[in-house]
Amino acid sequence: MSGDWWKSETAYQIWPKSFMDASGDGIGDLKGITSKLDYLHDLGIGILWISPFYPSPLVDEGYDISDYYSIDPRFGTMADFEELLTEASKRDIHVITDIVVNHCSDQHEWFRKACEDPDGPYGRFFYIEDWDGEHLPCNLRSEFGGPVWEPLPGHPDKVYLHFFDKTQPDLNWENPDLRAEIYKMMNWWLDKGVSGFRMDAIINIKKVLPFHDYPADRDDGLASVSAMLKEQTGIDQFFREMKEQVFDQHDTFTVGEIFDARPEELAAFIGTDNGCFSSMFDFSGEVFGKSELGWYRSKAYLSAEEYKSCIFGAQRSVREIGRLSNIIENHDEPRGVSRYLPQDAWGCHSDDAKKALAGTYMLLRGVPFIYQGQELGTENVDIPSIEKVSDVWTLDQYRTAQEAGLSDEEALAAVAPFSRDNARVPMRWDDSENGGFTDGTPWTPLRSAPAFNVADEEENPDSVLNFYRQLIRLRSNEEYWDVLSNGEFLAYEENQKNLISYFRWNGVCTLLVMANFQAECQNVELPDENKAYEIIMTNGKPLHIFGNTVTLLGWQFAVLQER
Repeated sequence: MSGDWWKSETAYQIWPKSFMDASGDGIGDLKGITSKLDYLHDLGIGILWISPFYPSPLVDEGYDISDYYSIDPRFGTMADFEELLTEASKRDIHVITDIVVNHCSDQHEWFRKACEDPDGPYGRFFYIEDWDGEHLPCNLRSEFGGPVWEPLPGHPDKVYLHFFDKTQPDLNWENPDLRAEIYKMMNWWLDKGVSGFRMDAIINIKKVLPFHDYPADRDDGLASVSAMLKEQTGIDQFFREMKEQVFDQHDTFTVGEIFDARPEELAAFIGTDNGCFSSMFDFSGEVFGKSELGWYRSKAYLSAEEYKSCIFGAQRSVREIGRLSNIIENHDEPRGVSRYLPQDAWGCHSDDAKKALAGTYMLLRGVPFIYQGQELGTENVDIPSIEKVSDVWTLDQYRTAQEAGLSDEEALAAVAPFSRDNARVPMRWDDSENGGFTDGTPWTPLRSAPAFNVADEEENPDSVLNFYRQLIRLRSNEEYWDVLSNGEFLAYEENQKNLISYFRWNGVCTLLVMANFQAECQNVELPDENKAYEIIMTNGKPLHIFGNTVTLLGWQFAVLQER
């Protein structure tokens, strides 16, 4: 493989607990994934990202790892994973895994040994500080609520750092011995046959030392972790070492979970010539409208103009540098059609609208990622009560909303649109009671509408699923793969309201992508009346072109080629 093999691929994310259960115990597993590789191949997937399947207490649903070298028995065995790799390779699917190395589980052997001897070698694998019982080393707030400091078990005079849940102690990347262990583990998985990694929370591994307080942003006297990240410097040194010790030793694809990267850091992170990672996710739409005060003060839905501003800004920010991985949802986010399609417009959740959103983001410059069920047009689920919520982050944000004075009903309504439970319900493969996900009792109710299931959409040539297949075939088409993989991005008619339109060109081929994000028709003037445009694809309805004017029907999407 050449180092650029990933640039023309489409990626698919699986959250294994909810994808497919082959054992009948109600929990998705590795054999279940293997059983659906033909489905992924037929969809056109070339990269498969599997969320954590390592041993874990599942406090944070697998992102709290207790053993980096094993498979959680809930998901199967190492032999099952090796079979998955073999079968995926037969279908030209590259498997990448989640690497969670900002923190581990408090059940990990390293942390248990640190508790036994905080001053020993494993104590230096974590951030353990002396504590007088009153003054904490800093006033940062963990992502899941409360201080980032927790008393060290067995040592009331010491505390340890955790940016996320208290059961997820942060690893001390300043310690070269810790870094060596991490690199050894990553190389072990690459040698086993994985093709790369999605780097979880990787922007957090560099702490600002010595620890100090920050201006409080809530009445609790604490400050968001982002306050530290804003003054963080030098993280590229860790990334560079990781690249040299791991990525450069293999032909990998790596994608960083990096929020709020500063412009001056982008070249070091994803630069085409010498960036540390192949790509990083575009989270511009996910972070838009988020409030430091909590979800209850955040913007749950984006207008077409806001979404356009986010993705166009992100594309421009990396134009001369590298490329992004483009998403509308993942395991940490609500369903994309529920966030990016205007809630107050007629037909906003029609198949046409869902296809327009899919085409708009899938043809941007970069690597498109699809999250399980997204290709069906799946929407957010109904969350009837807080007692039905399993996501630790949602529970914390619910308490935050209550503390701000919202009633129980108001607090639930405020957090439900953001809950990670929206994306973590089991996949529906058919319209049966358990959606074809399991022969047993699902670990959590499916809750998503039976209408969103693979069997029905495969039979419907006009379904959202088959439109995703059409988009992926366009990306891999011999005539268009280069312009869509490597071609430039240029916004078109950016000021026209509820129109999202842009060019992709490579000097040989020029494509014009356009989508009408409203129920009403609107006209779009083509850029050059002396040039002809051929219709390459639409989202179903015939496209009307009169002279130099294209008339887009409500929620219509189209790709034109300049001839």
